[in-house]
Amino acid sequence: MKITKALFIFGIYLVVLCLIYYIHIQYFQVDVVFYSALMDVILANIFILIIFSKIKFFSLFNIFEKIQLILICLLAGYGLAISVPTVIDRSLSFYILEKIEQRGGGIKLSRFEEVFTKEYAKEHRLVDVRLTEQQKSATVKIENDCVKLTKRGEILVSFSQFFRRNLLPKQRLLMGQYTDDLTHLFSDEDSFYDYQCN
Repeated sequence: MKITKALFIFGIYLVVLCLIYYIHIQYFQVDVVFYSALMDVILANIFILIIFSKIKFFSLFNIFEKIQLILICLLAGYGLAISVPTVIDRSLSFYILEKIEQRGGGIKLSRFEEVFTKEYAKEHRLVDVRLTEQQKSATVKIENDCVKLTKRGEILVSFSQFFRRNLLPKQRLLMGQYTDDLTHLFSDEDSFYDYQCN
C-alpha cells in the first residue's frame, strides 16, 4: 500500500513539476534556464509538502518516510532540470544534430569549424547567454567594457583547473586518436592576444 501511494505521489510530483515549468516558461521572464528550472523543482516540492501535511490519504507515511519521498522528488526534479531543458539549451551535441538535420541530413566534415565559428556563436547568442549566466551566478562582473572575475569566479576557476588537470581522462578519444589535449586547454601563445583589459 505504501509503495503504491509513494508511486502515486511521485506521479503527481512529475505532473505538477511539468505544469509549473510550462507556465513559467510561457508566461514569466527567465534569466537563466537552469536556475529557472531549479526554482520550478523547489515550487513543485513545496506543493508535495503541502499535500503531505493537508491530505489524510498520505497519513500512513511517518515523518521519516515523508522526508525520504520529498528528497526523492527533489533529486528527481534536479536530475530532470539538468538533463532536459538545461542540456538542450546548452548542449553543443544537440546543436550539431539539429544543424545536420537543418542542412538536409549531412554536413562535410571539413566545413564543421566554419559551422561553429560562423553560425553556432551567432545563432545561439553564445556570448550573451554565457555572460548573462555568469553574471547571475556572480562569477563575473562587467565594468567599463571589461569582463572581470569575482572572488567566487576565481575560486571556481581554481577548482575547475585542478579538476581538469588531475581528474579528467588523460587518454580521451578525439576523432580516432587518444589524447590529453583537453586537460591543458591554453597554450603559452594565448597570452599574446591583445584583448586583455588595461
